[in-house]
Amino acid sequence: MHSESGNTNNSQNKIITIPNILSFFRLCLIPVIIWLYTVKKNDISAGAVLILSGATDVVDGFIARHFHMISNLGKVLDPIADKLTQAAMLFCLCTRFPLMVLPLALMVLKEAFMGITGLLIIRKTKSVFGADWHGKAATVLLYATMIIHVFWYQIPVAVSDVLIGACTVMIFISFVLYARHNIQLLKEQPKD
Repeated sequence: MHSESGNTNNSQNKIITIPNILSFFRLCLIPVIIWLYTVKKNDISAGAVLILSGATDVVDGFIARHFHMISNLGKVLDPIADKLTQAAMLFCLCTRFPLMVLPLALMVLKEAFMGITGLLIIRKTKSVFGADWHGKAATVLLYATMIIHVFWYQIPVAVSDVLIGACTVMIFISFVLYARHNIQLLKEQPKD
């Protein structure tokens, strides 16, 4: 029984795991996306790299769960790679779609709040919490919105506005739910 819990702690503290390598790879793709979209003006290639990044995100999550490679570093590195990729792509898209500043600004606000309260929760509970369903839903909608805007060069303004609006609303809902959850955790008295 003791050795099993010891193994769990060892795997939680591992740094070099396949999911963590994939998360680091996603971080390396960020400057490539920015360069392709803003310097080379190659939307298709930038979109292809964005899809590759999203695919490695799905794969690293699958590997982490199914092969018991979930680590504390991965719980931190994975969302950082996600959010920086999303922020970089949204920033690029702002050059053609000014409304993209709405999900970008809200995401920055949400992640700043989540980062601060998350660190306080880690200090208090010594635990790192993963993403909830609404966070995953917001991420899927955000990636879909970005990919459509990258590949559909002549997207009608009305379609663009609806997509950006839906994406912004979902990020806001996720922000509110995470905020409520984190504040509740911080208010709870520690159990003796």
